[in-house]
Amino acid sequence: MGLLMFIMYCIVASVCAGIAAYLVPGRVPGGFLTSVIFGILGAWVGGSLVGNIGPAFFGVAILPAILGSAILVFMVSLITRKTA
Repeated sequence: MGLLMFIMYCIVASVCAGIAAYLVPGRVPGGFLTSVIFGILGAWVGGSLVGNIGPAFFGVAILPAILGSAILVFMVSLITRKTA
């Protein structure tokens, strides 16, 4: 994977995480870097749960990435709500 492919992967993954954060109630602290991390982890979790279904851009299957990111956002919002 080249540098440009990695950058595009991170951008697509962060957009998927942004969509997931918009759909799931709760707030996750952080900015773009947190969205990138949630997007990459969400793509991995979603791909593990449902496989690589749906359209894919730059190696990121969109639907599983949104689903996995939504799960992560929901879990983190539950944890931060209990500790705050």
